[in-house]
Amino acid sequence: MLELLQTANNYLYTYLVIGLLIGCGIYFTIRTKGVQFRLLGDSFRLLFKSGDAKTTEKHVSSFQAFAVSLGSRVGTGNLAGVATAITVGGPGAVFWMWITALFGAATGFMEATLAQLYKRKDKDSFIGGPAYYIESGLGLRWMAVLSAILIILTFAFGYTLVQCNTIGAAFQNQFGFNHVVVGIFVTLLLAAIIFGGIHRIAKVTAVVVPFMAIGYLIIALVIVIMNISSLPAAFKLIIDSAFGFRQAAGGVLGAAIMQGVRRGLFSNEAGLGSAPNAAATAHVSHPVKQGLVQSLGVFIDTIVICSCTAFILLVSGVDLSGKSGIGIELTQAALSSQIGPAGSVFITIALFFFAFSTVISTYYYGEANLRFFTKSKTALFIFRLLVAAMAMIGTCISLEEAWELTDICMGVCGICNLVALFVLCPKVIKVLDDYVRQRKAGIKSPTYPDWWDEHKVRGEK
Repeated sequence: MLELLQTANNYLYTYLVIGLLIGCGIYFTIRTKGVQFRLLGDSFRLLFKSGDAKTTEKHVSSFQAFAVSLGSRVGTGNLAGVATAITVGGPGAVFWMWITALFGAATGFMEATLAQLYKRKDKDSFIGGPAYYIESGLGLRWMAVLSAILIILTFAFGYTLVQCNTIGAAFQNQFGFNHVVVGIFVTLLLAAIIFGGIHRIAKVTAVVVPFMAIGYLIIALVIVIMNISSLPAAFKLIIDSAFGFRQAAGGVLGAAIMQGVRRGLFSNEAGLGSAPNAAATAHVSHPVKQGLVQSLGVFIDTIVICSCTAFILLVSGVDLSGKSGIGIELTQAALSSQIGPAGSVFITIALFFFAFSTVISTYYYGEANLRFFTKSKTALFIFRLLVAAMAMIGTCISLEEAWELTDICMGVCGICNLVALFVLCPKVIKVLDDYVRQRKAGIKSPTYPDWWDEHKVRGEK
């Protein structure tokens, strides 16, 4: 069964998902005239803006929605996935991760803007995501239902299993902690957060995500400064490996491109349909605002955090051939070689924050799609109990099949999402043009265009 699932995954991603993600990223970059570059200043300004007028304490701010989505993007892939990409594809894989992020930011902008356009008014916040804009924008109920089910299976259940499994293994290997003890702690902590709803999730991620990202950046900066003389050589190695004739002749160039693209796409999740669920919750005066903010998440995840791991590995001097380990073991070895045994401890703690923030963020993606089917409080209560149970199960036992099944569900979910983005692209371009027109007219805080029936979309009377 495991071999069958692995074979299906290889075909699905190698021949379909990756091609669609790259193609759409390039297409959206062209259609939006490089929105991720030409409006980069607005993206940063909006990220750190406190919020729109009339925002109350019950609203989820733009930054909080951004933190929830970044919490799901920044996970174990930033630590283990980068090391695996370099081991298998060589240092050149890092360059192709960067290229993937540059184009993927346009896809991230598209799906977040659509999430805002087709969001609906919930009890005390907004709610939305791929299922909502597929149903309202395309009128395809069956496709919306399929997308919602796949997101629940992939992110609420699958991600909880695999991320908690990583936490359990890391703490057992580093500290010798019993899996059951770790499982109980993680489960109780998760339950305390998710039973508080989106507002508690948003508040927690708004604190945890910046804390873990800044902490990791500081460690990476210290290591780079300690090895500053090796930095130019590291850059040269990345570029040479990405384009070198020797790598092409040896067949390594193709592996570098494939690993870099694949790891980059999986890390930043642009186009896979996850982040729009968080983007829809934000209270903003114009849909493009959250699209610009969310596009930054792709940059931060890949260009910043993944690059930190890459430079730590390349300047550390550890053997990158795979003989000294692969994935998280290699990252631990690289940090330990620079700052001693404390490096391995730091990575284990960082892994906990990275993985746990992913779990609480992806839980909400499941909740948003459960609410697509029902508003029942009983159903929501049972759902939360099931997610907590998944955390306990995932921490205590190894589920290789769960990793493969999660990848398959995520791939199909991504295909549904990309089809919707492609078809609904003209509407995003129209609201983008409206935003740019208002900004050129001197309006500092653009509002929804008059031709968009926002009250109907938001469910307001």
